[in-house]
Amino acid sequence: MLIRALQSGASECAEAMEPPTTLPASGWVWIDITAAPDEVGEVSAFTEALGLDAFAVNDAVQDTDLPKVDDFGGSVFVVLHALSGERIDCYELSCFVSSRCLVTIHRVQSPSVDVLWDGVMCQPEVANGGPDETLARLADVATRRLVTVLDVFDDRNEELTGLALRADAGFLNEITAVRADLAALRRSVHPQREALDILRRSTSQVVTDAGRRRFSDVFDTASRAAQGVDGARTALAESLDAYRGAEARQATEVTKVLTVYAAIMLPLTLVVGFFGMNFVDLPLIGRPGGWIIVTAFMALVAALSLGVFVSVGWMRRPSGRTAGDVLGRGLIEAARAPAQLVGAVFEISTTPLRTIAGSVARRHRPAEPSHD
Repeated sequence: MLIRALQSGASECAEAMEPPTTLPASGWVWIDITAAPDEVGEVSAFTEALGLDAFAVNDAVQDTDLPKVDDFGGSVFVVLHALSGERIDCYELSCFVSSRCLVTIHRVQSPSVDVLWDGVMCQPEVANGGPDETLARLADVATRRLVTVLDVFDDRNEELTGLALRADAGFLNEITAVRADLAALRRSVHPQREALDILRRSTSQVVTDAGRRRFSDVFDTASRAAQGVDGARTALAESLDAYRGAEARQATEVTKVLTVYAAIMLPLTLVVGFFGMNFVDLPLIGRPGGWIIVTAFMALVAALSLGVFVSVGWMRRPSGRTAGDVLGRGLIEAARAPAQLVGAVFEISTTPLRTIAGSVARRHRPAEPSHD
């Protein structure tokens, strides 16, 4: 268990050498506790002198809850969700606020608490508003970090749209990772907005008018985050539809090439089958130039078939340079498509998903020097 404390007075705010075991006679104190679930006994013994509800403390250390607000009269228990620093994952940040103290409890290191803690140390006037306003600032930091992820999603969505329009084989892997990240955010954003709505309307004696105004501002930020999550889910659905359309278009092009190829070969196969019959009196069989005549006839049938397909609009008239490339690409795609599908499913089920946090790192990675 790790405990640290900040004592705020009328004119100064300083970090305490030892965490206080009782409430201060003047000013207020912010106590931050990092504790594992098996340390609940130590946390309960420490917070008992501060007048915190024992069941709520046990809930904060051991249980996992969605964002919520519980009013105990002399104190208010608030559960927030904040974004971890390493990946798109939210952790529980439990807060107890009274007129003389603010106690924050979390199981892992909290970047949001660290940012506000360092801010108070650099600018002590940040803590002049009291415990409730400091809690509102902490909720603001935690909520704005969620909004930042949604801002990054806008750039990520442009990449996904490009992959979808190209029907890229890695699109399914990418969109699955992003959807998992958004689902994790959505499970926290909407309940957190409801909790902030309760705080901005709270009639508790612990929350002052200034605190309610600050919670109203944070509620607006949480509403923006909730709308951003819903909009991101809609954008992903549109990208998935675009991918399906592009994939269907590619499949149509491949089918068209194969259909034209089969339609051209059908009459040629008929000619070959006709002259392949075992009859001695077939025409041109006994003539030395018979095979030349039949070959020229087959070439004429193939050319006429291509002309008909171009005239009715079933295919475009390719140039001599690209005609072979179009036909070859269609056949290659037709043969490779099943293998790509199996490969994509295998990657999704076996490889770790890349998250939005990974795209943030790639975006801020310094560019390699050019060798031109």
